[in-house]
Amino acid sequence: MIIIYLHYNLIFVFFLSRRIKSLADALFKGDNMTKRVWIVIICAGAILSVVMGFRQTFGLFLPDITKHIGSGRETFSFAMALMNLLWGIGSPFAGAFADRYGVGRVAVGGGLLYALGLWMMSTADGSAMLMLAGVMVGFGLSGAGFSVVLGAVGRVVSPAHRSKALALASMGGSVGQFLAVPYVQGLIGSMDWITSLLILAGMSLIIVPLARGLVVKDETKASKFQSPKQTLKESLREAANHKGFWLLNAGFFVCGFNLAFIGIHMPAYLGDQGFQPWLAASGLMLIGAMNMVGTYVFGTMGGKFLKKHVLSTIYFGRALVFLFFLMFPLSEFSVLAFSVAMGFLWLATVPLTSGLVAHIFGPAYMSMLYGIVFFSHQLGSFSGSWLAGYLFDSTGSYELMWWINVGLGIAAALIHLPIVERPVARLAATGSD
Repeated sequence: MIIIYLHYNLIFVFFLSRRIKSLADALFKGDNMTKRVWIVIICAGAILSVVMGFRQTFGLFLPDITKHIGSGRETFSFAMALMNLLWGIGSPFAGAFADRYGVGRVAVGGGLLYALGLWMMSTADGSAMLMLAGVMVGFGLSGAGFSVVLGAVGRVVSPAHRSKALALASMGGSVGQFLAVPYVQGLIGSMDWITSLLILAGMSLIIVPLARGLVVKDETKASKFQSPKQTLKESLREAANHKGFWLLNAGFFVCGFNLAFIGIHMPAYLGDQGFQPWLAASGLMLIGAMNMVGTYVFGTMGGKFLKKHVLSTIYFGRALVFLFFLMFPLSEFSVLAFSVAMGFLWLATVPLTSGLVAHIFGPAYMSMLYGIVFFSHQLGSFSGSWLAGYLFDSTGSYELMWWINVGLGIAAALIHLPIVERPVARLAATGSD
């Protein structure tokens, strides 16, 4: 089975590389950095497909793991929340190391920790081991997740094409979710949850060779797209004094809250309502499929319109999707329709938020600064994952969580509007981005 899964992953990486290469060649035609750009985009997208795809399947393991260790849903929810929190805590530090010492080394370390965490999850026989597994996966995600790999993309792409390039790389996470969810559901159904996690642990090691593709010559030196030399401390001070930076943090908190609740708890929620497991797996797969479309569409729109307005549209759209899901009777059709709509808005915030960070502050310390914003996202993920489990164990229902998501979506839509979307004075004075 491991050999079969290896074959499956190689086919997937080949498919991803061919598709992204053709898109990148079209987008960057005439740019003398084309070859370097698409190599970085392919490897970044493939890494994100692994870490985000496998992570998105964790909710499928909730019933089996909680039964095995004899705990309520709050224990599993807290382990997943801890994973998200440590992913966020580690991201600024991983980003700072990547900015200074190179992306490749950091991504390799992240991939190894990610694999270790999945193995530990498969051996969990109590809450302590499950928590430790969440810690390892969380730190692995910080080294091989969005903040590090998108920083690599942002540094090798010109400002004119940055939104598109970030969207293409981010699509890797969507492709991974689309392919991983039905496969893992099939694994659990035909084998068992322990063997399934062991297979995922082994295959996540593919991150190690893919990380080599993120390394470009003299990557730790300023490229022609980077801003005049600035120290790390100066970069932090500049961001801390910028109102828009904190508004981005607040908005991204809501993004994490929304996604963690759906990804971790939707399978259990649908099971509670009497639906078969295939519906939850199909819903998550549809989210991944539509995510590919939405990420590229909104990423492209970010190059034509103000990114803050596109972000506000996405968050308001999420609020409406949650509201309509609550208003209409629950059925297989409503679940699938919800998945399609939510998938279109799922990771579309990532290229826009990371693109805003690079646009406002420049790409030199993008990995670190986006890592800080992503930490806020993971605080939201921690809250959304844990609070849903707590409220369910307390009230026996997820209803309040659905309404909380409606309110937070509206708040996030309003939060982005005051952001001043232009480069800081330091960049404006030199005409760089």
